[in-house]
Parts: sequence; C-alpha cells; structure tokens
Amino acid sequence: MRSSSPFLFAYLSSPVFASSQARRSWEGDGSDGHGPASRAPRPAHPASPPSSSPERGLAEREGTMSLASGVTNGHGKEAALYEEQKSKIGKVRTELGQLSGKSALYCSDGSIARYLIARNWDVRKATKMLKKTLKWRSEYKPDEIRWDDISDEAVTGKIYRTDYFDKSGRSILVMRPGCQNTKNANGQVKYLVYCMENAILNLPHGQDQMVWLIDFAGFNLGNLSIHVTKLTADVLQGHYPERLGVAILYNAPKFFEPFWKMASPLLERKTRNKVKFVYSDRPDTMKIIEDLFNMDELECAFGGKNPAAFNINDYAVRMREDDKKMPSFWSPENSALASEPYLMSNQKPQESSSMGVKTEETDSEKREETDTTPEKKEESDTESGKEEGTQTELSTVEQESLPGEDTGPADKSGP
Repeated sequence: MRSSSPFLFAYLSSPVFASSQARRSWEGDGSDGHGPASRAPRPAHPASPPSSSPERGLAEREGTMSLASGVTNGHGKEAALYEEQKSKIGKVRTELGQLSGKSALYCSDGSIARYLIARNWDVRKATKMLKKTLKWRSEYKPDEIRWDDISDEAVTGKIYRTDYFDKSGRSILVMRPGCQNTKNANGQVKYLVYCMENAILNLPHGQDQMVWLIDFAGFNLGNLSIHVTKLTADVLQGHYPERLGVAILYNAPKFFEPFWKMASPLLERKTRNKVKFVYSDRPDTMKIIEDLFNMDELECAFGGKNPAAFNINDYAVRMREDDKKMPSFWSPENSALASEPYLMSNQKPQESSSMGVKTEETDSEKREETDTTPEKKEESDTESGKEEGTQTELSTVEQESLPGEDTGPADKSGP
C-alpha cells in the first residue's frame, strides 16, 4: 500500500511552500500587530472550533487582515507599500476580467494576494496561476466533495483535522502515513483535497494557514509512491498557495533520513529549516511542540495530555456537520469584492525578481511553456526565460544534530 507521506514532499519542494515561509518572515511573529499571533487568537475552548456561518464566509475570511489595519500608524514607505500591493491586486482583477459565482467568491483580495506572493508579486504570472486554479476548481469541484464520497479513505485516521488549534489559531491536520489503507492514488488525492478544503473552512476569523503534524509510527519504505507524489504536487503547488504554515515530522525513522537528505536539496535552506523534526526522546526538539501547541489539548501520541484518540464514528459526525456549512461558505451573499487585501510584506513588491535566491522552473511550469493550445501559445509568445523562484524565509527555530540540518556555509540569499 502507498502512503500519504509524499504529500509533504510534494508541497515542500514547491515554490509555493518557499514563498509561504517568505511571507511569514515579512509579517513578523505577531508582537508588532502584523503577525499571525495577533491576527487569530487561539479559540478559548478546544472542543468548540470557530464555525463557518453565512455571515463569515470565504470572502470575508480572506479579507480579514486588511492593509488599512497595518498602516494605521504608519507613514511614508509603509503607506506606499500598501498602495503598491493594492495596485497589483487590482491589476490581477483586471486581467481576470468579469467573474461570477464561485470564481468571484474565490478571488477575494486576500486570495489574489496569496497567488501574487507565490509568484513574487509578478502580476502576469500570478494571474496565469490563478486562472489555472479557477479552471481546476470548476472541473474538479473540490468544494463539492462530501464525507460520504471519501469516507473509505478516512477509516484508519491517516489524515484528519483536530478539534483544537495551535497557539496561532491555525487548523491542524494530523497525518499518519503508516495508516494507509487504500491503493487508489486518485482516491488518496481526493481525500487530501477534502481535508484541505475542510481545514480552510474551519480556519478562525483572520487566519489563513494550517499546521501539518505528521506521525511516522508504522511508516516503512513501501509507503513511498512517486505517482502519488506527482499527483499531489500538481494539486498543492498549483492550487493551495500560502496555506501551509509549518510541518512537524514526529519520530521519523532512521531509514527516513537518507530520503530526506536526497529530497532536501530541492529546498532553499531557510525553507528546509521550516520542516521541524521532533523526537519524543529528545527534550530539545519537544520544545518545538510545546511552543506551537497547548499541551492540554494535544494528543498523548504527540507528547500532550489529551487522552482522546481518533474515532472514525465521531469524526464522521463532525465532517457531516462541516459538510452542511459548505453551501453557506460559498454563498453569493459573501461578496469577494468587499474584502480588503492583507498587509503581506514590508518589502517593496517586484514585478520580476528572484530576490537574490536561486531560481528553478517547476515541471508544471515547463509544461505550460510547451503547451500548443491557442491560449498557451499567446502566453508563451510574451514570455522569455524561466519562471523565477520565490523568496524563502529565515527560520525562527534552529535545531541541532537533526536530519535535514544544513551545516554548510551561511545562506546569503537574503531574508
């Protein structure tokens, strides 16, 4: 059987995850009023996550952290940054043209900003990426996947959303690659998409990212699948930019280390450092868990004090209740045009700049350039060179003597 573990590497090896780390370094740690800690306080009760009501649908949530709130006391450069970012969001809107239905709801200012970050604030590239997502969503219909469509994939608890949040108010997806129970690659990806959509549905007001908590208990080499990795990469890289905040790899086995050493060079150093290796017998690494989670809420399996374990029957009840929220979440009453864009950066947006880091085309981007359809041909006539990489982030937690640690020369690619 194959595992959901390739989901991690497909996402981490993409420029989408790298740009996610860059965005978080720009925002700060929340102490200055711009970071995730200030945007989304952790819910007071772990068993009562914030609900998605018609009054707080997709568009409103995507526009919660407004640029205006970030420049209330700012002058000069900060105000200019606000205007420049707002202008780029407007340019993407112009390029997209008239939208209706769910496409209009999806293209809130906050959502457009995530695509701009994923393409380093390049309007043309961000627009191209977003158009592909709109086409994918109209055909794949991820928001219409329901629990009963994928429940067979969920029986063992290989992926599930917890009923508590991390200290920054982010949804948590627990992944247990050793619990794989199916061989259908398309079914596995469909279940991942359902989990991603559900995690987004349940994000608290003002938060837009999630945490992956990956438990390697029972994991073996037979769990790796290049095919699933490929399918997953196409979905996560192209259609969920800026959604992953941090990935915790819990008790990764020794034989996993060579695989990580082979995969990690695909990442920038600062991005590699956002992948946290945590071992239950290493107090120094457990500190990472303690800093991220409320230990009273965290499951005992991860060193917490919560004795609750995954129960498929209880989880099915939760998911069916969440399924009922989806129509309201995507209701036309939730006007995307009324939302404000996020304050994404304290750096000047650049039309086409690698910001001093190495650049590399993804396979999907290379395929785009060789597409011979009229639309793609027109786009390729205006393009030259390769897609540029995205900026990566300065790690906030350094780890010693762990898999994935880079002991080479200091990275000089910039913040």
